[in-house]
Amino acid sequence: MTTYTSSLPDELFEQLDQKAKELKVPKNQLIEKALSIYLNQFKRLEYIRSYKRMKGDEDLIQLAEEGMQNYLKRLEDEES
Repeated sequence: MTTYTSSLPDELFEQLDQKAKELKVPKNQLIEKALSIYLNQFKRLEYIRSYKRMKGDEDLIQLAEEGMQNYLKRLEDEES
């Protein structure tokens, strides 16, 4: 594990301290969890943006439709 030292504005530190006491967890654990959630939100946003970029791509739409046709065919074959 890497050690990291940083500064926080007094008001933000007070909020962190208060919440850590309320939840009865160490401040570093609360910061770690909050940062993890925040960074995961960036991943989700990029995922959404990639789909928005692809929505008008005719080649990808055709590829997806072909894949769906193959999938439905397999389902029908398994039911028979």
